[in-house]
Amino acid sequence: MGKFCVILPAAGKSSRFGDLNYKKPFAPLNNRAVWLWTAQYFLNRKDVAQIILVVSPEDYDSVIRKFQADISINEITVVKGGQERSDSIENAISHISPECDFVCVHDAARPCLLPEWIDRVFQTASKTGAAILATPLTDTIKRVETFNTKTTRKADKSSLLDNLIPDVFEENFSGDGKVVQSLNRDGIWRVQTPQVFRRDWFEQVYASRSHSDSARTTDDSMLFEEAGFSVNVIESSSLNIKITTQTDLKLAEAILKILPPSRKSGFSF
Repeated sequence: MGKFCVILPAAGKSSRFGDLNYKKPFAPLNNRAVWLWTAQYFLNRKDVAQIILVVSPEDYDSVIRKFQADISINEITVVKGGQERSDSIENAISHISPECDFVCVHDAARPCLLPEWIDRVFQTASKTGAAILATPLTDTIKRVETFNTKTTRKADKSSLLDNLIPDVFEENFSGDGKVVQSLNRDGIWRVQTPQVFRRDWFEQVYASRSHSDSARTTDDSMLFEEAGFSVNVIESSSLNIKITTQTDLKLAEAILKILPPSRKSGFSF
């Protein structure tokens, strides 16, 4: 099936996470950093030849210092990211090992995986050249005109959910709005990671991408679509959440308790 390089982007600003002490990939989740939970799913897989962690330049020294043992024991490559997500991925490309035939990109802040999902997306990408995880949309979708305001919400202890959240919890919201239009959800899917591609295609797409559109590129499959490649979709689960807010962190804690144990990692947990 070939060998895979796994790139874990962790270079974002985490502006919506709302924590002055941690960016979301490095926040404690059940006493372990989020990115360690994420990386463990790919360690000790015979088909994974390399793991690359991409961090912001300002975080590079502190990440190396804090996670030195885990990085060294597991031979994880740490790379400085760029201004936008796609710039960070491009920085990682030059560090990919020659033995890798495929590139897997998985959000470092998406720590709730099942090995079966990874198996399926790896197998499909090996056959077709490009595959991603996603889930069909079940919610009603509306286009909303938002008001140009921002609010901060503190936990309301009258809510059952908020009773699970610490007293110090606060979360930023973009404000309110009004409905403009209801949209048809047929054929609409929520895209996740891992996203896996043939290495030669991956390098070709990034070499030809428009850097002026970096801020618009929110995932790698978007670049492949625009370059004319077909991308196959593998259905996963809504449990495969990406941590964006403090609420997501609490939800991930609950999800990890119900997921089966992952393969034993080499991390010093």
